[in-house]
Amino acid sequence: MFKIFIYTILLFPFFTFSQNTIKGKVTTNNEVLAYATIYIKELSKGVETNENGLYEFKDIPNGSYTITASYIGIKPEKKKITLTENTETTLNFNLIEDSNTLDDVVISGTLKPVSRMETPVPVEVYTTAFLKKNPTSNIFEALQNVNGVRPQLNCNICNTGDIHINGLEGPYTMVTIDGMPIVSALSTVYGLSGIPNSLIDRVEVVKGPASSLYGSEAVGGLINIITKKPLNAPKFSADIFSTSWLENNVDLGWKSSVGKKATTLIGINYYNYNQPIDNNNDNFTDVTLQERISIFNKWNFERKNNKEFSVAGRLFYEDRWGGEMQWNKSHRGGSEVYGESIYTKRVELLSKYQLPTSEDMYLSFSMTAHDQNSVYGNTVYLANQKIAFGQYTWDKKLENHNLLLGAAFRYQYYNDNTPATTSAEKTSIYSIFLQDEIKLADKHHLLLGARYDYNNNHGTIFTPRIAYKWNPTENDVFRINAGTGFRIVNLFTEDHAALTGSRDVIITEDLKPETSYNINFNYLKKIRFENGIFLGLETSAWYTYFNNQIIPDYDTNPNQIIYSNLNGYAQTLGISGNIDVVTPFGLKAIVGFTIMEPKNVQNGVSSTPILTEKYSANWTISYDIPKWFLSIDYTGNLYGPMRLPLLSDSDPRPEYSPIWSLQNIQFTYKKFRSFELYGGVKNILNWTPNKGTPFLISGAADPFGDNFDATYIYAPNQGIRGFLGIRYTIY
Repeated sequence: MFKIFIYTILLFPFFTFSQNTIKGKVTTNNEVLAYATIYIKELSKGVETNENGLYEFKDIPNGSYTITASYIGIKPEKKKITLTENTETTLNFNLIEDSNTLDDVVISGTLKPVSRMETPVPVEVYTTAFLKKNPTSNIFEALQNVNGVRPQLNCNICNTGDIHINGLEGPYTMVTIDGMPIVSALSTVYGLSGIPNSLIDRVEVVKGPASSLYGSEAVGGLINIITKKPLNAPKFSADIFSTSWLENNVDLGWKSSVGKKATTLIGINYYNYNQPIDNNNDNFTDVTLQERISIFNKWNFERKNNKEFSVAGRLFYEDRWGGEMQWNKSHRGGSEVYGESIYTKRVELLSKYQLPTSEDMYLSFSMTAHDQNSVYGNTVYLANQKIAFGQYTWDKKLENHNLLLGAAFRYQYYNDNTPATTSAEKTSIYSIFLQDEIKLADKHHLLLGARYDYNNNHGTIFTPRIAYKWNPTENDVFRINAGTGFRIVNLFTEDHAALTGSRDVIITEDLKPETSYNINFNYLKKIRFENGIFLGLETSAWYTYFNNQIIPDYDTNPNQIIYSNLNGYAQTLGISGNIDVVTPFGLKAIVGFTIMEPKNVQNGVSSTPILTEKYSANWTISYDIPKWFLSIDYTGNLYGPMRLPLLSDSDPRPEYSPIWSLQNIQFTYKKFRSFELYGGVKNILNWTPNKGTPFLISGAADPFGDNFDATYIYAPNQGIRGFLGIRYTIY
């Protein structure tokens, strides 16, 4: 039945085009704008301007169309046009610079390009300009200034971590690259630090369940990392910085044309930190030592009728270790000196191909291979994971209906040397999904979606979705989203606490898939004042309810971590807000807050989840001084108390973390055409979690003993440090 469904879609008859042509030029402030995107909404077709700002559409059918010219960081412009038989029309655009991203074209919410103001699903967009305001070596650290998103370290020694969205643990957050599920399961713990900022065009964040489109793991939300297109990338770029802790990061990128119809982009990231530091005097490294290299290569191929075809790949290797200060590689896996050493090898391949039909159809696939060789003291953990994913989508517009029909297949191979894995696990998931965005009226849109998955281990899973959008004015959007989510747990690949420390891991039953129910209310408002000040306001309120949630139980027996499906329920009620301000005198600011009330109910007893803050705030404030060629960026976050895992009632460490904040300042000098010099201070308050705490690592004096535990962590151990860097770009 599944094959018949696919063949029926692929054999949809081709249509014949009329011979109309649209061409023109795109400028900004009357200067040529290369690599801008020109998009025909009604046909779901897009092209990019060349180096001279020129674009052209051929073979466009007769009809009326809305054509949008856009570029990241610049306000898009729309024009309407009507075509008759065999005409050639010139349509020029002059875009106005605009720092806010409320009008950006986004993809992640509905799997199709749509204006952020028009999508029924709220999507937040963070461009490379935002990421540069607090330079980091990887996307894991860069997300620390995104409201409602928190990078969480899970181990005091090896500093592995995951990303929390709205208080939910990292495995509930799906991380994709160009919409492909690249980062999942094993790499949720170790893969995020290997995504360099150099290859990123923008990051799109969807908060709340996205399982109806993306499947398992997209329960808490989605982070879609969209890589640069070779046509959009500069000819050469370099970004090099170092810190006073002797952390060194190098990002290099260059593009070239291969023949007349292919363009390739190569990006290389190298990071090295090899300076053991023990400022809290526990004889353990405060920060994990790392050496990693990531090589990224992406190809775009020019095809007839501007059809899309891209292929990308990445190679990644990392060697990280943390432990007692006297540890070296000769102690790896031994019982004399404690150390946690992780070797990670990873290969990724992904591609997107637009079928040569008159209909808007795409085939996409990705393949990943992840190999991990790690030791935690004298405990050896060897794991291997391979994932193959393929997806077909058909975007079809019918009068007031905008349909998205798709089918996907995912195969996963996983094996490790833990007692929980007696033989290699092989999982196949077959999926079909349908989404219909219905235009009820000019200002009212309804989105209905559903996904059906068949898992060879867990049977069938159905996830519906509904969303409603109301635009009372062109500057106001009300949205309501509701849906379900599901997640199939890979315990040892997702929870680092199961591998480190002396606690025994107890699994009391066959773990069932988790299910969730979520409703989200969102309001977005744009205000433009006569004096040129722009103000963007966005607020959301949500409620999430879980069945069968799998939560590590540290309380029943402090010497154990007990895993079972929750005999009860878990829920989170929350509200968040963002304020985006842009002024004509150089001041820009993004300020956000999140307030949550999380709760677990087990056998009628209510408790607060581990490592979940009840409130947080983030800010990015920038000020440009053109006459000095200087930009100043002040970024920071603040987190409320969160409950921490203690070993016993007599544990002298505080049960709750204090209120804490990480703040940074950066100065960027931009006088030179191709150069930027930047520098500043990270963690200017010198906050570290050992302040007011007798110790962080339990049993540090005897790391092979029964009381050793390194999971008491909520903030980075790295104190104040300066940084200095240079960016060089040739367009």
